[in-house]
Amino acid sequence: MSIFRGSHRFKDLINTYRMIEQDDFDINTRLHTIVRGEDEAAMVESVGLALVKLPDVLNRLKPDIMIVHGDRFDALALATSAALMNIRILHIEGGEVSGTIDDSIRHAITKLAHYHVCCTRSAEQHLISMCEDHDRILLAGCPSYDKLLSAKNKDYMSIIRMWLGDDVKSKDYIVALQHPVTTDIKHSIKMFELTLDALISFNKRTLVLFPNIDAGSKEMVRVMRKKGIEHHPNFRAVKHVPFDQFIQLVAHAGCMIGNSSCGVREVGAFGTPVINLGTRQIGRETGENVLHVRDADTQDKILQALHLQFGKQYPCSKIYGDGNAVPRILKFLKSIDLQEPLQKKFCFPPVKENISQDIDHILETLSALAVDLGGTNLRVAIVSMKGDIVKKYTQFNPKTYEERISLILQMCVEAAAEAVKLNCRILGVGISTGGRVNPREGIVLHSTKLIQEWNSVDLRTPLSDTLHLPVWVDNDGNCAALAERKFGQGKGLENFVTLITGTGIGGGIIHQHELIHGSSFCAAELGHLVVSLDGPDCSCGSHGCIEAYASGMALQREAKKLHDEDLLLVEGMSVPKDEAVGALHLIQAAKLGNVKAQSILKTAGTALGLGVVNILHTMNPSLVILSGVLAHHYIHSIKDVIRQQALPSVQDVDVVVSDLADPALLGAASMVLDYTTRRIY
Repeated sequence: MSIFRGSHRFKDLINTYRMIEQDDFDINTRLHTIVRGEDEAAMVESVGLALVKLPDVLNRLKPDIMIVHGDRFDALALATSAALMNIRILHIEGGEVSGTIDDSIRHAITKLAHYHVCCTRSAEQHLISMCEDHDRILLAGCPSYDKLLSAKNKDYMSIIRMWLGDDVKSKDYIVALQHPVTTDIKHSIKMFELTLDALISFNKRTLVLFPNIDAGSKEMVRVMRKKGIEHHPNFRAVKHVPFDQFIQLVAHAGCMIGNSSCGVREVGAFGTPVINLGTRQIGRETGENVLHVRDADTQDKILQALHLQFGKQYPCSKIYGDGNAVPRILKFLKSIDLQEPLQKKFCFPPVKENISQDIDHILETLSALAVDLGGTNLRVAIVSMKGDIVKKYTQFNPKTYEERISLILQMCVEAAAEAVKLNCRILGVGISTGGRVNPREGIVLHSTKLIQEWNSVDLRTPLSDTLHLPVWVDNDGNCAALAERKFGQGKGLENFVTLITGTGIGGGIIHQHELIHGSSFCAAELGHLVVSLDGPDCSCGSHGCIEAYASGMALQREAKKLHDEDLLLVEGMSVPKDEAVGALHLIQAAKLGNVKAQSILKTAGTALGLGVVNILHTMNPSLVILSGVLAHHYIHSIKDVIRQQALPSVQDVDVVVSDLADPALLGAASMVLDYTTRRIY
């Protein structure tokens, strides 16, 4: 079943419906819904006319699923009608950002749609941040790429000659396609004039396609005729090119210029140089083949861009797809259960109570409550948007579940009350805890031996119920990585790894700007990388792990052994009777010349260095960040091991010590601050 409607029905445009029929689709209904006028009012009237006509058609056809593509105003009418008539909607190419009224239309369709097919990873993340259900989002790639990536090797010279003349060679012509920007019509017409002036001066054969029918298109056509483009010997002005032929024309062009989404999306598949003009596609992801000219007062800037781009060949980009979108979409369609409830659900972070906005809230400092559950201490802090710790509270971490939960609630309630006095508006609560965590549910699945009675613990519900705030929970290693991404040396980096050296050894992995949790929330258990098959026993039950060599617990174990054998203390060193022997005593002894202590620390540093080498070979990050109380003691040993053991291709990866004072607290806060300010977590 298909419905044909929209701008393709104008008499002065080729009847695209014939192409649909040539692809063996039956068109059950043809609707003429576009009102002539090519201005803002005509666009509104066209949507209204479609809304009047569509109910009868949908009542007659009774589709199970309505597939709506893109971001045109006529697509919005179709989605609105289907949503109000309880028809399931699958939206293709949602989540993208361009820079015009199309953004608003695209996102409006997203809110109406029940299922989503997106083209890029960023678009998928945008949909998730818009509270769409992740289980109903398919990252498929752009369907047009299926055709594009198999098209370039076909016969193309006959197509080029048909549209541009017999004397034109491949890579020696330009394709121009420019549309009005409905939010700034006057400026877009001025840009079009300058573009045509630049193309006339550039003096290359050019195929100019007429603009679409958005508001402002009539004025753009007048500009074309005023400059005599339709009769100029270097120009071929056309209203429509069949898609198969258009693919060949842009694939073998010396350059494409304009502001069509085709330029920044599809043309990248061929590596054809593109000059993107103005703001119409300002938010789109683009390959290196696209050169942007955001604004121009004269033709000179556009002419210079033509000289820079024309005739180049860039690497083919697959940002928008790999040629397998259609099979994925078909599989996704078949998986839809038509018996499940039609009412769509939005995945909002849990909030118990809305706070009304008033002048006091505007003047407040936006902040987060950060909670750090360590093996020894329980800490709560008020953290500002800039990462400043406004106030911090510390207590010993109780040994039992009941006491621990009670203390967490008590400290958070006190901190929230204090935040009011400090003029801080708390946006939510972030919790950093040891152990394996399901961040989606806010549950500690099971913990390390350092925190007792801490398995299958729901932290989100009691805190959210008590404080009436959204709550996020994650592993302390992951929180350290989030802290570095937002406030530390990982800021702006696409890929990096954090390694925590404290009582235990942990870490976090940032890949393509996002935190990696793993399929069972067990990613980045870096302390349990095995570096020796016959090494010391580890708290995880295995042996030879990094943590068994280099953690604070491991160093404390070795320090006690030396102390029990009277081999720890050297001249200038003492341990009070009421003080337990620990890792810092071992480090002090090594600094004072204790050979055995030095040997233990060297072994620990080597084990940690081998672990880092394994990380470099596995993840190939651009940076490794060490944090924790032992980081400064290990940094030189790690770099030595990298020089000796790592492949040459990763030896230049920098290893640095974190400059953050409290990465666990800052990471817990960043979960709140990133999400509530519309960043992705």
